Amino acid sequence: MKKHLLSFVVALAAISPFSTIAAERIQKSDRYPQYWEYGGKPILLLGGSVEDNLFQIPDLIEQLDLLKKAGGNYVRNTMSCRDEGNVWPFAKNETGDKFDLNQWNSEYWNRFSKFLDETEKRDIIVQIEVWATFDFYRDIWERNPFNPDNNINYTAEETGLPTKVDSHPTKTENNFFWSVPGERNQENVLTWQQAFVDKLLSISLPHGNVLYCMDNETSVTPEWGWSWSRHIRAAAQKQGFHVETTEMWDPWDLANPMHNATFDHENIYSFVEVSQNNHQKGQAHWDNAQKQRARIAAAFRPLNNVKIYGADRGRYGSDRDGIERFCRNVFGGMASARFHRPDSGLGLSLKAQAVIQSMRVVTDAMDLVACAPHNDLLGERDDNEAYCFANPGTEAAVFFTDGGSVTLDVSKFDEDESVEVRWLPVLDSEWKPMRSISLEPVHPQLELTAPGKGYWVALVQGKD
Repeated sequence: MKKHLLSFVVALAAISPFSTIAAERIQKSDRYPQYWEYGGKPILLLGGSVEDNLFQIPDLIEQLDLLKKAGGNYVRNTMSCRDEGNVWPFAKNETGDKFDLNQWNSEYWNRFSKFLDETEKRDIIVQIEVWATFDFYRDIWERNPFNPDNNINYTAEETGLPTKVDSHPTKTENNFFWSVPGERNQENVLTWQQAFVDKLLSISLPHGNVLYCMDNETSVTPEWGWSWSRHIRAAAQKQGFHVETTEMWDPWDLANPMHNATFDHENIYSFVEVSQNNHQKGQAHWDNAQKQRARIAAAFRPLNNVKIYGADRGRYGSDRDGIERFCRNVFGGMASARFHRPDSGLGLSLKAQAVIQSMRVVTDAMDLVACAPHNDLLGERDDNEAYCFANPGTEAAVFFTDGGSVTLDVSKFDEDESVEVRWLPVLDSEWKPMRSISLEPVHPQLELTAPGKGYWVALVQGKD
């Protein structure tokens, strides 16, 4: 088949004088590979936002400024077009009745470019989902430009693509996702898919604040994501850039074999997206994440949580579930935590802002990279009562989900010294007065009792 001219044009457009200048880029930290590095230092990614396809919203600047004010630095961005007011990446033909996949819709790409400019100005990291899975099923597929009924470039007979897909994406009944060489090698579909991805990369690659996730909650063959990860990494390498890629699978259980396509392929995916674990509740949420953290301990990669579910108005748990999940991820040594959009999550609501700010306040007060999950230091603890993040003998933070009392093993501190203890109410984000406690009478167990019900963090640090 004749090579698509547009891919060549896009490739040329991507090679600009600016693209050869290596910008400040997010990357896995060499010294602390469980965390990201940006601007030459390790960072913790915290965020929340009102929408998943943030580049399409009209009040983008206000949303980014609000996130920054709350201490956030992390957003999700699907390349989705399914909501009211969204635009598609392709323009219509002259009669306006069908899309022409040879013609870009400048409004779509200008929105995307502005979004990356504005996030980079604010040092906000963007996790892109290249293929917005739900845009290719049910009623959204019926108006998607890639649907053969909706464009002038190919027919259902030529491509084998369906014109209707009434099932949920878990049924994988749209063979749009089987076009890659490792599967059906549908070149007459793949050519147009590559043109879309190459156009995206021509805008995104010069920006150093971007992480790349292949899909949203996919259930298709691993070869699909592997192919796109290789494509994106090769395109970046040609321009002298290094990029970080992952995949997001649908199963809520991280032990499901589908997740192995990410966990077991470090040469293809440089980080692991574990958001679906955020459907779990309570102690199981922590335990499942820690099993996977232990699984990659010999060759750490960042574990990202770009979607944290839970809101009273949603279907996936309550406000309490969302807040607990967010804090457990931070205390569990995860590389990122972001509240999912309403109604499935708390977005960037007042509660979300308070939690983001509190987790930033706590982790900024610690040597983050020297600490790790340490529930083994806690005694007299009930399931889901408290969680510990510590560098034993130096400092420990304990998150209480709803008040309570536990003991903290301080045996590695010098028993002749004192420690400083501070309490932070997570929904207020302001430290209570510090107390100095002599360890001599309590060594090796320090009792910590939260000042009241609700979400609290105790920070225990050795005195300098």
